[in-house]
Amino acid sequence: FSFRLAYIFSYNLFQFCGHTWILANSIARLLTFGRDALADTFYSIGFVMSLCQLLSILELFHIADGIEKARLLPRFVQVMEKNLLLIMVIMVEEIQSKPIVFVLFFLWNILDLLRYPHELLCSMDKPSIAMLWTRYTLRIPLYILSVGIEVVTIYQALPYIEATPPKSCSLNSTVSAHIHRPVLLMLCLPVLALGASVTVWQLLKEKQHQLDRWNKKMKRK
Repeated sequence: FSFRLAYIFSYNLFQFCGHTWILANSIARLLTFGRDALADTFYSIGFVMSLCQLLSILELFHIADGIEKARLLPRFVQVMEKNLLLIMVIMVEEIQSKPIVFVLFFLWNILDLLRYPHELLCSMDKPSIAMLWTRYTLRIPLYILSVGIEVVTIYQALPYIEATPPKSCSLNSTVSAHIHRPVLLMLCLPVLALGASVTVWQLLKEKQHQLDRWNKKMKRK
């Protein structure tokens, strides 16, 4: 027992419980209210989703400090793209009631639920080969799908961002006059595609590494 072990176990347990609540709430509302539940997705689960995604920034420090053994680059790309897109959804209120936000949050939630149970078992030194295989086999295609949904979300947010030009103040009026926020968002799309490509490549390498390490452990036993 150590403080680090207790901390990483508590963190993964909190994330697991948070995303389980989000999934249960989303499914229950969808079964109860049907399509009407899609419009209230952000208002019903937005706070918990924002809290979970904000706390996920800590994972970058976990990897850097050696508490968690994982590749920093793909985790950095995933954490930052989620948080930046979430900030966009929070700032553009018109997009919050779109069905695409429900799909986006649902995919994010499934991706995290594929990871945190495995991390919980690893923190207890009881890894599962079935969960390891499921995590990496399903996570990569779901991640690619989620990136596509993120692109659609940005595209649907563009008209609302164009309709609300940025306010300028006396100090930066010259700079802000040359800043066109839709153009900045469009420039984010190739960056998002490049980051996703690098992340998928790194995840494939991490999958092979984890499976090789598991096979070595089984041979020793």
